Amino acid sequence: MTRPAFAGRGALLVLLCLIGAGWGLTQPLTKIAVSTGHHPLGLVFWQLLIGAGLLTAINLIRQRRLRWDRRAIAVYLFIALVGTILPNSASYRAAAHLPSGIMSVVIATVPMIAFPMAIALRTDRFSLRRLAGLTLGIVGVALIALPGESLPDPAMVAFIPLALVAPTFYAFEGNAVAKWGTDGIDPLQVLQGASVVGVVLMLPVATLSGHFINPLDGIGGPEQALIGLSMIHALVYSGYVWLVGRAGAVFASQVSYLVTGFGVMWAMMLLQERYSGLVWIALVVILAGVALVQPRGERGEAPCSA
Repeated sequence: MTRPAFAGRGALLVLLCLIGAGWGLTQPLTKIAVSTGHHPLGLVFWQLLIGAGLLTAINLIRQRRLRWDRRAIAVYLFIALVGTILPNSASYRAAAHLPSGIMSVVIATVPMIAFPMAIALRTDRFSLRRLAGLTLGIVGVALIALPGESLPDPAMVAFIPLALVAPTFYAFEGNAVAKWGTDGIDPLQVLQGASVVGVVLMLPVATLSGHFINPLDGIGGPEQALIGLSMIHALVYSGYVWLVGRAGAVFASQVSYLVTGFGVMWAMMLLQERYSGLVWIALVVILAGVALVQPRGERGEAPCSA
């Protein structure tokens, strides 16, 4: 795929920044959504339902209908479980205990976790450059996890592994899509189908577990934050998919830097979070690692997290 012409590159850079800012905003909104004790199962159900509604509208505008054959449903089920239900359940729980900015820094480890998986699945080759990036990522996470040094409460270190669950699932999802594809279904259709399947799966789970969030109980700040983050995620993901097709996977992959940077900035602005010097060092180290673990070519499919 040809790189974007210089004349259009400015507009693409603006879009890249908007996507990064929007995605980064979902981190502090997640922190607000869990602030009153809503259970992750209830939050995941409503995120899927809101996303399904918005993505259905987008695909209707695009005049794209979903396939519902057995193979398509298998794709939707995989993406729903690995791209949303399992990682987001862990993220919501971790967000209740960790600062939003820390969550934004940890999410930047996705490319580094994906690298050894890609080697195992033989979708990528080993290189010392990427091994160095992986090592920097591990060092960055270790700096955050140093008890009593970077976290406001040393007890928070126990939730760092929980925060790493989502990046691990996202990395696995991306590698699986790269290896086996999505049976010819485009990413936005996959995302819509996964959201619909996820709603069907999560409604009985959230209800029977007693964790269903009843909207008739009132919509306050946390509920508004959930609605906002669900809509923002669907919109920015749609923009990201368009950007991959227009400018290539390498250009679009730079959004990972912006999501982390904006996530930390939004947390400071909206939640008044402040971080120790070690967190800032960890941020630089992890982003340096991301820079080393970048895709080799312009081709590739976007990950599909609902």
